[in-house]
Amino acid sequence: GEKDAEAYKNSLAEQRRDSFAFRNQESHAQRVEASRRQAEEHIAQHSSYELKWAGERDADAYKRQLEEERRKSFKFRNDEGFRQRDETAIRLQEARAKEHESYEFKWAGEKDAEAYQRELAEERRKSFAKRNHEGRNQRLEEEHRQQEARNEEHQGYELKWAGEKDAEAYKNSLAEQRRDSFAFRNQESHAQRVEASRRQAEEHIAQHSSYELKWAGERDADAYKRQLEEERRKSFKFRNDEGFRQRDETAIRLQEARAKEHESYEFKWAGEKDAEAYQRELAEERRKSFAKRNHEGRNQRLEEEHRQQEARNEEHQGYELKWAGEKDAEA
Repeated sequence: GEKDAEAYKNSLAEQRRDSFAFRNQESHAQRVEASRRQAEEHIAQHSSYELKWAGERDADAYKRQLEEERRKSFKFRNDEGFRQRDETAIRLQEARAKEHESYEFKWAGEKDAEAYQRELAEERRKSFAKRNHEGRNQRLEEEHRQQEARNEEHQGYELKWAGEKDAEAYKNSLAEQRRDSFAFRNQESHAQRVEASRRQAEEHIAQHSSYELKWAGERDADAYKRQLEEERRKSFKFRNDEGFRQRDETAIRLQEARAKEHESYEFKWAGEKDAEAYQRELAEERRKSFAKRNHEGRNQRLEEEHRQQEARNEEHQGYELKWAGEKDAEA
């Protein structure tokens, strides 16, 4: 952003230098043209006086009968000289007025450029302030999201550790119950074996009942084992479901964070597009300003060429009058 701003300032300075150089060159050309016209007017005036003196010398040589005609011719030439000098003074005044107007255009352009630079600086300052504010808000939101993610991750670990502790305690409880059951059954079996040995000869019929009791105990033990396995399976299923739920919530929060990050990038891209559109608008305004000044300069050159053409026509008419007077004098 700072490099683009510096490059843009350099571009504005280069354009301003080019504009100043163009206007200085145009003013210099106008002054040179005015000096040239003034010199030509002095030469023409001097030539007019020389013609006048030559006419006076020729008039002395002519006969007195042409005095009246010569006087009229002198009067006409004097009137024509006064008219030419008046027109020259008017043209000189107009040239000075146009030169003054060009200086006023120059000063007005400099003031407009300074005001435009101040406006650009103010807009750039506001843009930087807005982007800093948005960046600070985004950083605060990102820190808040990260803190929430860490808290949720810590809670997940706590639930995991609690589940592991509960599972370990449950395993220990099952193992203790199994040991007690084995001890009870061993004790019971030992008593039964002792009782069976003591009554072996007498209780052949009761032996069959003892086997049935044993098989029923084994079936009860198998059913108890299956019950324990079912409870363990349900516990594992609950912990797996809880883990899946926590992972889904984490994925949702991560997706929301990515969506907010994408939205911040879209804001950034929209700001860059607005800046490019604003630069194109400034370039278009500069182009129109250059076109307007070129048009004014072309009109001034056309007016100057028109005045020069009129001056040449007047000079040619003066020569024609001179030649007509000489021909009248000869006749």
